[in-house]
Amino acid sequence: MNLFKESDNSNKPKPGAGTAPLAARMRPRSLDDIIGQDHILGRGKLLRRAIEADRISSIILYGPPGCGKTSLAEVIALATDRRFERTSGVLANVAILRKILQAAETWKKIHKQDTILFIDEIHRFNKSQQDVLLPYVENGDIILIGATTHNPFFFINTPLNSRSQIFQLNPLSQESIKEVLRRALEHPAGLNELVTVDEEALDHLANVCEGDARRSLNALEIAALTTPPDEDGIVRLTKHEIEESVQKKAVSYDHDEDEHYDTISAFIKSVRGSDPDAAVYWLAKMIYAGEDPRFIARRLVILASEDIGNADPRGLTLATSAMQAVEFVGMPEGRIILAQATTYLACAPKSNASYLAIDTALADVENGRTLPVPKHLRDGHYKGAKELGHSGYQYAHNGKGHFVDQEYVPTDKVYYTPTDQGYEETIGKRLAFWKSLRKKRT
Repeated sequence: MNLFKESDNSNKPKPGAGTAPLAARMRPRSLDDIIGQDHILGRGKLLRRAIEADRISSIILYGPPGCGKTSLAEVIALATDRRFERTSGVLANVAILRKILQAAETWKKIHKQDTILFIDEIHRFNKSQQDVLLPYVENGDIILIGATTHNPFFFINTPLNSRSQIFQLNPLSQESIKEVLRRALEHPAGLNELVTVDEEALDHLANVCEGDARRSLNALEIAALTTPPDEDGIVRLTKHEIEESVQKKAVSYDHDEDEHYDTISAFIKSVRGSDPDAAVYWLAKMIYAGEDPRFIARRLVILASEDIGNADPRGLTLATSAMQAVEFVGMPEGRIILAQATTYLACAPKSNASYLAIDTALADVENGRTLPVPKHLRDGHYKGAKELGHSGYQYAHNGKGHFVDQEYVPTDKVYYTPTDQGYEETIGKRLAFWKSLRKKRT
């Protein structure tokens, strides 16, 4: 009897029990199981229509880790009447590829059935490997589904891109991650309601996993397997256990409320105030908390014009380059690019003269009388322009020092007043020289 009792106890389900990791057990099995990506899989969207109509063609799925590229490929295979083969850009060489492709060609001839070839990390294939795929894609012997975390327009051959439809998948939102986690907690193939997670812990896990569903499920599984159950056999997870499982402490940072706006405000004001140490601290807090690096980069581009301007014109070039580089490289390496841009802009001379100039001019246009364009500046490239008096413009490059004294706007109001900071000091001297030339004429 004791043996039977022990057997009964040993057969009780355990959190995380299963032959496969939780993330694998919770893979979607149908389109309706996929959480997020409504921009391509929502009702009526092109990709969903093609899958449901079984009219799928070769596609490239492009997006960050854990956004569902592999899951979507498997769902497509299940939802369509296709044979499914998979390989990886890490594992396959030309010989392996040819073997798979020839088998697909033979299968189609014998069974009259197409093969979906899913290639994970397709960006790792070199040009010759990608070229091997081309005739089979072109002839319809395979339907290619490539998955990549890298921009396919940079890392995949143009001929292969042109024969495929490219769909970009986005990082999952925090709400979508929480939905994935709740499903895993409740589903019989998941944790089967033997684990509970309080809302604060769920919020933290959804936040720190930065849109990566696989990472969130792995962290949940580790926490469930390493936390002892209570007397009822239920594992109860709090933020403490979740922090331990992801090895990342919680930072007070809500992405759409006060802490978000307060932190970016402190960051911008620190750069404007020429304090690189403070600026880097606030930058580190935002990166650690999972702030969108593109949001930070966009704010730096604005600051480069608003607060530095012509005191250091290179600031705008560097900030724009940083924004493009962060988009191209991604995280975590993008943090280095953001730090370089932040420290450069914080240490640059400051001027808001351009910002003040455009706002003052806009106010005049909005509130004052609209000034007419002087006749000699009007378009004179048409028949009859001279008769209307639209002539007399003097080409500046023909003047001494490439300067000609003529009226460019019928007002003496000054909008742009350069400061004595950085390069604007040189600009100020140049404007003063031109002003002296105008005074001589009058």
